[in-house]
Amino acid sequence: MRSSAANTKTNWWKYGVIYQIYPRSFMDSNRDGVGDLQGVIEKMDYLNDGTKNSLGVDALWLSPIFPSPMADFGYDVADYCDIDPLFGNLATFDRLVAEAHRRNMKVILDYVPNHTSDRHPWFIESRSDRKNPRRDWYIWRDAKPDGSLPNNWGSAFGGPAWEWDERTGQYYLHSFLKEQPELNWRNADMKAAMLDVLRFWMERGVDGFRMDVVGMLLKDPQLRDNPISKENPGPAHPNNLYYRQQHIHDQDLDEVHAIIREIRAVLDEYPERCGIGELWYALPRWIRYYGIHGDELQLPFNFRLMNQPWNARAIRQSVDELEEALPEFAWPNYVLSNHDAQRLVSRVGEKQARVAAMLLLTLRGTPTLYYGEELGMENAVIAADQMQDPQGLRLGTDQSRDYGRTPMQWTDGPFSGFSTIKPWLPLTQNYREKNVAAENSDPASMLNLFRTLIHFRKEHPVLQSGSYLPVDGESEDCFVFERIGDDEVYLVALNFSNKETSVHLPDGLTGQILVSTYLDGSLLLIRDDLKLRNDEGVILKVANNTAARQDE
Repeated sequence: MRSSAANTKTNWWKYGVIYQIYPRSFMDSNRDGVGDLQGVIEKMDYLNDGTKNSLGVDALWLSPIFPSPMADFGYDVADYCDIDPLFGNLATFDRLVAEAHRRNMKVILDYVPNHTSDRHPWFIESRSDRKNPRRDWYIWRDAKPDGSLPNNWGSAFGGPAWEWDERTGQYYLHSFLKEQPELNWRNADMKAAMLDVLRFWMERGVDGFRMDVVGMLLKDPQLRDNPISKENPGPAHPNNLYYRQQHIHDQDLDEVHAIIREIRAVLDEYPERCGIGELWYALPRWIRYYGIHGDELQLPFNFRLMNQPWNARAIRQSVDELEEALPEFAWPNYVLSNHDAQRLVSRVGEKQARVAAMLLLTLRGTPTLYYGEELGMENAVIAADQMQDPQGLRLGTDQSRDYGRTPMQWTDGPFSGFSTIKPWLPLTQNYREKNVAAENSDPASMLNLFRTLIHFRKEHPVLQSGSYLPVDGESEDCFVFERIGDDEVYLVALNFSNKETSVHLPDGLTGQILVSTYLDGSLLLIRDDLKLRNDEGVILKVANNTAARQDE
């Protein structure tokens, strides 16, 4: 059984529910077909108005809103200390922070430390002359003596990771688009400037940062070739070099942890700030980003559930492995959807998405929701000529991230209440049935399930800070675990199958079902055997054996 480490600080990032907003797609307030910050402000009461009528989330993570040419929709930053006019301005942002804080919600910004836009003033100076003081702020290299590329590294968006600059006669590195040149974190002046970016936003009240591809900040100084992966050749697209390599020289270097400790030190200059890192590495490497002494990221993003087969055995194994591997000081976290993935419902089905909601909001650790997940939004049908995402345009439509970035569905009216004109991406086909207005009036809707689970979590601190104990049952289709507090025990049972099943509970255990994913109000007293309907998850309050279970 894993317990929760004692803490003396508030640690909002441990106990709250994070909600990711993709600003382009949340709410359009100025009728240009693209979402903006004023739109987020107008919908804040939906997110948390202090009552059970709202979703009840505790923190808002905003995907990039900085000035950008939008080659990669904001992940190509042209100015780290301003707001793109498409979304508003700094005054609008300040109002957003004030309105969020007034509702006891934290604000998390996307920090993009690995690369800038090629239109950032730093890069414009860097490429102007080899002797420019900012030349070394980016990674430049000569061609090999035979005129070939500096090494074999590939871009995640297809092709090589090197772009020739005719004016200065060198290549620059880009792990993504050629419009996203790589910063050189070995340069002390550049590093200082990027750390000051964090201070700039924390001075404006920002509570934390989600840090994009944070494990890629340092590259092998010798620029050695990456070996070709035999086990994971990646998608078969002929332009795909990146996914056919073992990335041992262009990311996750041991040295990067010193950089992340410096970032953490800056966050610690301000009270209760949180660092969240985008990291996709195998568990033994991933877990190092907490820091040996807990002095790196508070929350290295845990994407492991997104990559598992959707069955009880695989999901439990993933959770148990994480719990076993975490140091005592480290806090777990889970996510099932984000702006880089296809929609959860399209991956696991609508009924199992309800089971997934209960899983996410009852496990030990911080849950992160993705906008529209609470509605059961699905992948949109997007024609090739409507595709926007550079990854899909370069590697094939099946690799597009657009499917999970379509506009939020507010009503069954024109453009689903997101805008008054045609949105930047098409709506899903069933937006008339799956929208906030329709689901508000349906007591058993996905939206009301999420509201119920989030508020239940708030009302029962054992679900926020209690220990986790897996329970061995007789059904291989079910994942059963307990959350154990000082004086309360809750049991969560999740049926991953489309058939009824029975779970034998620990001997002598009795309890009452308080929440079912069916939301049909059944408050049954359970003894010995728990019968679950197809695709059902339940939360039971255990009525006895509390002391004995705490001793396990």
